[in-house]
Amino acid sequence: MSSTHPTTKTVPPSTLRRAVAASALGNAVEWFDYGIYAYGVTHISKALFPSGSDDAVAFTLLGFALSFLIRPIGGFFWGPLGDKIGRKRVLAMTILLMAGSTVLVGVIPSYETIGIWAPVLLYTLRMLKGFSTGGEYGGAATFMAEYAPDKRRGFWGSFLEFGTLGGFSAGALIMLLLINVLDTSQMDSWGWRIPFLIAGPLGLIGSYLRSKMQDTPIYRELEEKDEVEDNPARTLRDLVAKYSPQIFQLTGLVLALNVANYTLISYMPTYLQDAVGLSDNGALIVPIIGQLLMMAVLPFLGALSDRVGRKPMWATSLIGLGIMSVPMFALMGTGTGGAVVGFAVLALLYAPQLSTISATFPAFFPTHVRYAGLALSYNVSTSLFGGTAPLVNDRLISWTGDNLWPAYYMVIACVIGLAALWFVIETKGVSLRGTEIPGTPEAEEEAAADAAGASSSRIP
Repeated sequence: MSSTHPTTKTVPPSTLRRAVAASALGNAVEWFDYGIYAYGVTHISKALFPSGSDDAVAFTLLGFALSFLIRPIGGFFWGPLGDKIGRKRVLAMTILLMAGSTVLVGVIPSYETIGIWAPVLLYTLRMLKGFSTGGEYGGAATFMAEYAPDKRRGFWGSFLEFGTLGGFSAGALIMLLLINVLDTSQMDSWGWRIPFLIAGPLGLIGSYLRSKMQDTPIYRELEEKDEVEDNPARTLRDLVAKYSPQIFQLTGLVLALNVANYTLISYMPTYLQDAVGLSDNGALIVPIIGQLLMMAVLPFLGALSDRVGRKPMWATSLIGLGIMSVPMFALMGTGTGGAVVGFAVLALLYAPQLSTISATFPAFFPTHVRYAGLALSYNVSTSLFGGTAPLVNDRLISWTGDNLWPAYYMVIACVIGLAALWFVIETKGVSLRGTEIPGTPEAEEEAAADAAGASSSRIP
């Protein structure tokens, strides 16, 4: 099913590429922060928490979780604002806040210097990061999807997640380089701070690129028709009243996506080091190999989704992860070789979800509430089940002594994701224009009415 609105304009390839770059760079900055935080967690814990504390790593992971728990508040603030004043203005602000909060973590004085204020400042900055990120992903995915051609939205949208993995991998590689160049005392005192400072220039570049872009063609069409929702409170009421089924469906998919995502990407270095017993280098290298492998296949999988649809890609991924998580985590426990193979298999099974997020999620909502709907649904689910995954997995292993708990957690999440997927509308090739839910009969009727109106206006 597809629809073509008469107002559809062809975006020049150069403009489309700039839009993709502007969106992906913000995602890269967001995940660069997560990469350096996840890969530097042991050194951060030694610098900003009491020396010798058995729970220092857990307290540092709590800082990671706090940034996610605050994200829904950011979604409530930035989402409706993005539907009111436009996507690009909000995105230019969120990337600066994200980068700024990351840089400031790198200059927090040590616990030995300022005592309890060190973790207090860390938690405060992580919450600021979460607040800004609450408007980043929903806006970036919306911006990307509304610029991309309907029939190639999967391909172009995959580059947003290419930026995700690129940013995370860059952060991880920089941290790995520092670990190998500096000794442990240097890393604990100042070496871990260097990657955090790099986020500053990245944020400035991203904000500049975004500020130079026009807003999306779809949003500008809404402005021309004077259909922009200018009351944020009414936007939130409309979301609850009219789009609750879409919110619940999207929440289920995001739960499955992010339990897998943050278990495989953010928590994996800590897991491989603490639970499996790999060296510092091994615990960092194994996930990097898997992430680079995913980056290589994302555009191909995104393009494949434009041919076969989003739902088959998600179903394949969820079923595959549900079946293979336990045996692959068991394989990872056998040593470095098993960890490389096990992680690579899970990474490739996860990639069909990751490659299609930006094509799938924005299509849950019509244009006038898209930013808010995606920001709220995505961030509530991510805060509860994504950012908390490293801490939950760490605690479950500690309490039970069973190193396979991350796999069990992923299996449960995949079952929930499959239940949600059953009710999702397939939106391959469907236009995102209009004030009706894409892919529904109502959206088709709206498109036909627009087409009829455009035809009559052309009659002399």
